[in-house]
Amino acid sequence: MTGKPRPRVCFIGTASGDAERYASKFFRAYAPVSDASDLVLFGAPEPKSIARLAEQDLVFVGGGNTANLLAIWRLHNVGEALRAAWKAGTILAGISAGAICWFEACLTDSFGPGLSPVLDGLGFLAGSACPHFDGEPLRRPRYKEEVAAGRLPPGYGIDDGAALHFIGTELHAVVTEVKGSAASRFELIDGAVRETRLDAKVLPGA
Repeated sequence: MTGKPRPRVCFIGTASGDAERYASKFFRAYAPVSDASDLVLFGAPEPKSIARLAEQDLVFVGGGNTANLLAIWRLHNVGEALRAAWKAGTILAGISAGAICWFEACLTDSFGPGLSPVLDGLGFLAGSACPHFDGEPLRRPRYKEEVAAGRLPPGYGIDDGAALHFIGTELHAVVTEVKGSAASRFELIDGAVRETRLDAKVLPGA
């Protein structure tokens, strides 16, 4: 997607507390095919490392605690740096917490297994999102409940193995590496929640 034979790719593992094991998995996968680096925020981050986000072709954000990720990013102005990179053409991607942080709001287990709304997402994308939609039985009913009550803006439920591909702020496609996994769009119409299943394109090799 970057269009480059060896793109510059940066991993951000804030949501997992910059876990070294997670970063190691990233480097094993990406170092052979890219100029791979990571942004470490726990400890004493260097401002230059945050500024280098603007030089990346792709930024990949790992999963973990979404609320902690957002709080720490705000302390270090990472959100502003990512927005500038995105506006300049950097591809932003991620999994779980790294997939939903871009929205205005999300449903997360950051505060415990009961699932709670977070309303201070980065806001690059309108609405809300919820990951692991087919992998955890509480996700769908809790998300619908929060949207119906107006505690979350309408948005998307994303199955494990599936991803939403946005171009700019418009949903371009749903893709999946797991056959049968996809995503749903949720709307609030006349006080009722309407779920529309979105067809997913199966990625090569899946």
